[in-house]
Amino acid sequence: MKNGNDENTPILVLKTHVRDFIEKRNWQKYHNPKDIAIAISVEAAELLDIFKWRRKGYEKERIEEEVADIMIYLLSLANVLYIDLTQVILEKLRADELKYPVDKPHRW
Repeated sequence: MKNGNDENTPILVLKTHVRDFIEKRNWQKYHNPKDIAIAISVEAAELLDIFKWRRKGYEKERIEEEVADIMIYLLSLANVLYIDLTQVILEKLRADELKYPVDKPHRW
């Protein structure tokens, strides 16, 4: 696997790497939508755990590992369900632009 970065790596390349990784290990039987969704939730909880009770001094390396785990499972879910991530992300952002217009204040 070549090194890359966000500026020069299409999502399809990442999806392909994830698919190849799973296929080489014959893990397809474990990568169904339900189990992948559970794995995403578990990895997100692990990310949250890093921040628990801290105000500063985050461990960036641990954060990067958990973010990578979450993204790998998201890419796997997109593969299994044939989701075009670029398309659905852009559609969701368009919907959010209507829901949260720039000129209207929002309460968080």
